[in-house]
Amino acid sequence: MTRGLWNRETVALMLIAAYLPLALFWLWSGGADAVARLGLAALVIGVWHLVFMLARAQAPSLAALVSALAIAMLAPEELGVLRMVLGISFGVVMGELVFGGWGRNVVNPATIALSFLGFGFPAFDWPVFDPQVAWAAIPAIVIGVATGVMPGALFAGAILTGLVAYAGGVLGGPVILMAGIVLVLLVADPVTSAATTLGRWIHGALYTALVALFASGWAGAAPVQIAVAAALLASLAAPLLDEAALAIWLAKRRRRHGRT
Repeated sequence: MTRGLWNRETVALMLIAAYLPLALFWLWSGGADAVARLGLAALVIGVWHLVFMLARAQAPSLAALVSALAIAMLAPEELGVLRMVLGISFGVVMGELVFGGWGRNVVNPATIALSFLGFGFPAFDWPVFDPQVAWAAIPAIVIGVATGVMPGALFAGAILTGLVAYAGGVLGGPVILMAGIVLVLLVADPVTSAATTLGRWIHGALYTALVALFASGWAGAAPVQIAVAAALLASLAAPLLDEAALAIWLAKRRRRHGRT
């Protein structure tokens, strides 16, 4: 929507409010290093938004803070300023700004940036979070779903599939905690996640299934690395899931009305 109370920036503000518990616990746990990473990510993204604003008269969005938080939290550690700037720039420009800004992008820019950093610099370790940081994702889900800026069906599909995988011994505690954080920060993006109800259920289930697949067969991969890779593949499949959901709906409607 472009008019009234609910517009692009209102949604971005509600996302920031939803992520606030997660961000505060992470900053408290990470201390000065976490603050520095978040500041660097926000600065680089802000500069690129300014560049595109001047070049295209394209208004910046508060959603840049959401991308900055996801990249700062999930990026491999000890990358150094140059590598971080390179990865953030690639993700934000190629994943968001070239499409016209947040709301028009196909894949979450933080997902692209993290995939670029992880696969481009594999020698660096992925972060490990304290359990309280991972548990802080729960109030983020509650706030996001209650305000309507996060898809509840996606979380339902992911959680149900996760319970099945956990009961089968495929997923362990560390992977589940990291997968939950990535689910909130990357997969549940209201712009790049599936748009139909059925598509959201399948999107969440597909993400968790990919996490389980990678956890059982990707030797030596870190939990965050597994979750980011699953988020990237699931996001790329989201448009196809919506197409399938719409095709099913149309087929049911034709049968109901006796059309061929």
